[in-house]
Amino acid sequence: MKICIVLGTRPEIIKLFPLIFELKKSKINFFIVHTGQHKIFSMQGQFIKYFNLKVKYKLKTNKNFISETIKKILKIYKKEKPDYIINQGDTNTVLASCLAYLVLTKSKKIKLIHLEAGLRSFDKTMPEENNRIIADHVSDILLSPTNFANKNLRNENIEHKKIFKIGNTIADTINFNLKKINSNILKKLNLKKKKFYLLTLHRPDLVDDKSKLNKILKYFSSLNNHKIIFPIHPRTQSKIKKLPFFKKKNLILINPCNYLDFLSLQKNAKLIFTDSGGVQEEACILKTPCITIRKNTERPETIKIRSNILVDYSITKLNKAIYTYLNKKFSWKNPYGKNVSKKIIKILKEDYSKNVR
Repeated sequence: MKICIVLGTRPEIIKLFPLIFELKKSKINFFIVHTGQHKIFSMQGQFIKYFNLKVKYKLKTNKNFISETIKKILKIYKKEKPDYIINQGDTNTVLASCLAYLVLTKSKKIKLIHLEAGLRSFDKTMPEENNRIIADHVSDILLSPTNFANKNLRNENIEHKKIFKIGNTIADTINFNLKKINSNILKKLNLKKKKFYLLTLHRPDLVDDKSKLNKILKYFSSLNNHKIIFPIHPRTQSKIKKLPFFKKKNLILINPCNYLDFLSLQKNAKLIFTDSGGVQEEACILKTPCITIRKNTERPETIKIRSNILVDYSITKLNKAIYTYLNKKFSWKNPYGKNVSKKIIKILKEDYSKNVR
C-alpha cells in the first residue's frame, strides 16, 4: 500500500501530523506533497520543522496557484501511482488535488480520500464551502468528524458505503502535544492564567472589509478590563496598515506563534474570539469558551454543546456572549473523539485488503 499525503497550509499540517505519525509507526509506505499554498515560514515552515515532517515534493507556483498546482501535482500522481491520495479540509490545495485526480479517474487504480468530510456552513460565498463540497463529491472515501457532518453527506445523496464517521484528527494532535505545553509564552507576555483574552482574525469576509475590521478592532481596543493577545495573521497585518487604527495597551499584537505557544494561549485564555474553524475545535477540546465572529459556522456541534457562541459581526451580540460566558459556568464533552488516526489506518488497511490493485 502506497499513500500520498497532500498539504500546503498550516491547518493541514497540524491535522495531518498525527496520521503521518501513525503511518510511520505502522511502517506504511507514504510520501508528502507540499503545494506551497502558505509560503511564509511563520504560517507553515515552523510547523513542518516542529512536527519533523519530511516532504518529498515541494511545489512552487507563481500567480495562478490552482491551475499551476493541478498540472504539477498531476505529474506526481502519474509518476508515483499511489493507492490512496489523502486531502484534508477545504483549502485551495484540496481543490487543486481533487481536480488533478479527476484526470486519473478512468484508471480507477487510485482512490481519493477526504479527511474532515461533510462540513457545511451553507454559505456558498465562502471559497472554502465550494472547495469542501467538490472534495466530498469527487472522493472515494469520506472521513467525517461528527454526526452533523454525516447528515450533510447523506442529504447530498453521497453513497453511504463511502462515509466513515471517525472524529477529528485535531483531537489526536492536541492529545499528543498537551503534555508539552509550558508557561513560557505566558511569562514572556506577562500574562496570568485565565486573566486574558485571545483574538484571531483572518477570513476575507472580515479582514477584507475595511468597515467591519475597523469596527471589530475598535471594539476590542475599548475593552480595558482584560489584556487581549492578538497573534496577527499576515493577511490581517497587511489590512491593518491601511486602517486609521489606534492600538491601546490592552490589545497586544504579536507575530504568529509556534504550535505549543498557541496551544498554551488557548488553554489559558479566559475567552477566545476567532473567525477560524480550527480554533473553534481546539478551544472546544481545551475547554476554553469560544466566541466566533462570523455569520455562520461549519462546526455546529460546538454551538450545540455551548462551547462556542456565534455572534456575526454584531457588537451587541459580542457583548451578550461575553456576559454569558463570564456569568455562567458551562461544561461540555469533547465531540471530536480520540485515537482518530488509528481508525483511519484501520479503514485503509481493510479497504486495501478488499481491493488489492
